[in-house]
Amino acid sequence: MHRWHWISAAVSLIALLLFSITGITLNHAAQIESEPRVVNLKETLPASLLRGLKGEHPTDAPLPGAVNDWLTDALDVRAAGRKGEWSDSEVYVSLPRPGGDAWISIDRQSGAIEYERTDRGWIAWLNDLHKGRNTGAAWRWFIDLFAIACLLFAFTGLWLLQLHARQRGKTWPLVALGLAVPLLVIIVFMH
Repeated sequence: MHRWHWISAAVSLIALLLFSITGITLNHAAQIESEPRVVNLKETLPASLLRGLKGEHPTDAPLPGAVNDWLTDALDVRAAGRKGEWSDSEVYVSLPRPGGDAWISIDRQSGAIEYERTDRGWIAWLNDLHKGRNTGAAWRWFIDLFAIACLLFAFTGLWLLQLHARQRGKTWPLVALGLAVPLLVIIVFMH
């Protein structure tokens, strides 16, 4: 158990620090001021690519590959694989990301493109990582594996507390205090 305890602690240490810090920043988000940076771009899709937006499309189809390639090269916009919202007049693609947001709209008749990207700063980026917001499947898997490592750390720690409790008389009163304090805060102060 000692080995599992220190291995799970070592594996989860950095992420535990990150999640603890972002827990504080999330708890005090209203006090942390930041000025979002907004970038607006306007461009026109080449006529040869505009033809790919004409005609019938499912209402949630992604943009055609050639249009995505052009957007990446011309505007540094990565919309590949993202579902679009197709209407008769435009296609709109939402591009949420950690710490910000973005969207692109392409007029299906004229090819007029409007792109907007909002960056809320690195604290917002870290807070979104904490919540798993707009982070993708790989990060969500990481959070789940990290949570399992933390559970392993906690359960092996509990086992070690039980193992050494006879020599340390304050063990169980301190564990009970760790349970009682949050309960009292909930009962007394949360309404």
